[in-house]
Amino acid sequence: MQGIWRWADWLPPIPEAARVTLGEAGTPLVKSVAIGPRSGLSELWFKLESANPTGSYKDRFAAAAVADMRARGKTLCVATSSGNTGASLAAYCAVARIRCRIAIVETAPADKLRQMLAYGAELFRVRGFGLEPEATAAVFAGLNRRASQVDAQLQISAFRHSPVGMSGVQTLVWELEDSRPDHLFVCAGGGGLALAVARGAMRLRDTGRWTRCPAIHCVQPEGNATIAGPLQRGETRAVAVHCQSRISGLQVPTVIDGDETIAAIRSTGGSGVLIADEEAFALQKRLAREEGLFCEPAAAVPLAGCLRAVRAGLVRSDERVVCLITGSGFKDTASAERLASDRACPLVEASDVETLLDAD
Repeated sequence: MQGIWRWADWLPPIPEAARVTLGEAGTPLVKSVAIGPRSGLSELWFKLESANPTGSYKDRFAAAAVADMRARGKTLCVATSSGNTGASLAAYCAVARIRCRIAIVETAPADKLRQMLAYGAELFRVRGFGLEPEATAAVFAGLNRRASQVDAQLQISAFRHSPVGMSGVQTLVWELEDSRPDHLFVCAGGGGLALAVARGAMRLRDTGRWTRCPAIHCVQPEGNATIAGPLQRGETRAVAVHCQSRISGLQVPTVIDGDETIAAIRSTGGSGVLIADEEAFALQKRLAREEGLFCEPAAAVPLAGCLRAVRAGLVRSDERVVCLITGSGFKDTASAERLASDRACPLVEASDVETLLDAD
């Protein structure tokens, strides 16, 4: 069995009969042909997690999480999501024949909801969830109460709530063993991805496969600066905020894995980078137009942080840099419409085609 189970010896012990895969992991690493050279980076690379089966890195999480539920004989997955976690859990629960109920962030894109519903998940979109700390805390409390019953298990893509599932995310870094990056730029909502990347990198270092960790940089929108803000200020604790960011997937106003993420990022020599929402939207368009990479806004956040770090002198021009492209643009057609707002597809007559093809 492949997928994340290529790394079974490094993952929590799960019986082979309980393992589930949809072919996740083994995603491409492609070199920048335009943005890197234009920014003075000769070795800028993109890890295309959008190539996973449901279109995001969360498939690594779901493969491990759902396998753990199968091993424990659970029949109900209770979860929370702004979109990608829910889509992944819904898909893997479908193949594992586990019922899936998900509390959804209020601002989750409709396309992600449709994807979850297509897999058969039961959804509840909650007012204020993902925006207000109080509403978010209340949702978590309700989820924990239901998950305490014998048939259920809570799955939230954070080490605090689902350490086995998050162990699957570490496989992302292990696939970079041969590329040996100097810097890794990672977006963050609650911090779980950045923490998984840091822990995965330290595993490669501690086992002698890498002589040192790359500097891992946590990039967040300015409107959700729970982790990157404290990192910049030299603080050791994450802070809860009232989220003002419009970037779906990164609207996590509570701390969750933040404290551990700050410590792990610092241990790699990395930093926190804050970017404006508009920077992510602009880089989303540039990735499509200049690199041929169609991603959702959150997936452009690492690159926006990388370019800020270059301007600040944190990254040298000859260093190897990897930015994680965490999710597909097909998950958010509203953002895709914004990307194409300067383009049109008119209905024309057949007799006009040749003239149009020859137009400047």
